[in-house]
Amino acid sequence: MGLPAGHVTAVPGLSRTAQLKALGNGVVPQQAAYAMEAMAARRDDAGRRAA
Repeated sequence: MGLPAGHVTAVPGLSRTAQLKALGNGVVPQQAAYAMEAMAARRDDAGRRAA
């Protein structure tokens, strides 16, 4: 996922089920970075067209 092993779930005694629940619907950092870059590019393109 791009993070060190145990970044979220390195808690002694945490079951697999509890680890998955802690992770929830999170996205990996690379997905978030790509989404932000794509949104910024669309914003910049829209600004150029409006000018």
